[in-house]
Amino acid sequence: MLEIRPNCELCDCDLPANATNAMICSYECTYCTDCAHDELKNVCPKCGGGFVPRPIRPARTWREGLGLESHPASKKRVHSKFTKVEIAAHVARIRDIAPEDR
Repeated sequence: MLEIRPNCELCDCDLPANATNAMICSYECTYCTDCAHDELKNVCPKCGGGFVPRPIRPARTWREGLGLESHPASKKRVHSKFTKVEIAAHVARIRDIAPEDR
């Protein structure tokens, strides 16, 4: 189950559980759409994979034991461990390779 991280790991903007501008990689690194597209060029600074829109976990419990009520979003803010210089070099190295070919 996804953690549903509460912030962009680059610019630290809030990304609540119902955010439609949250993007994730296959390791759940979480970024806002602006950072994922403009800064990172669809390259995760950690794994090198691409990003997809983060699913929204329903706030309402439609089936018993499911939804935000039973499985709340994480409150722990996460920040990239890489510097902007390291990220820029990583992105420049592989951004022209399609995510499915990386």
